[in-house]
Amino acid sequence: MFWLLTLPIRIVFGLVFGVLALPFALLAIPFALLALPFILLRMAIKTAVAFDVLPIVFLVAFIGIALAVLAVGFTVLMPFVPILLVALFVGALVRLISPNYA
Repeated sequence: MFWLLTLPIRIVFGLVFGVLALPFALLAIPFALLALPFILLRMAIKTAVAFDVLPIVFLVAFIGIALAVLAVGFTVLMPFVPILLVALFVGALVRLISPNYA
């Protein structure tokens, strides 16, 4: 509510300070043009570093995802190990006892 009550005042102050700041903004344009080559050089260096580092990041991310999938699979399948062991023992006993298996 306070924000809405002070909105007209803030609009007027914004316009007044915007008009007062306009000459300073116009004076800053040549300095921005002087800084432009350095900004472009910074962007070029960041791009080159990104192209060098990006394959390593993807490789590490792929290994991390693979390990996570392996861990989740191991966690999900771990409760079935006793059932698997019982099935293997029963199969081994059937092979030992049955005369048809060679």
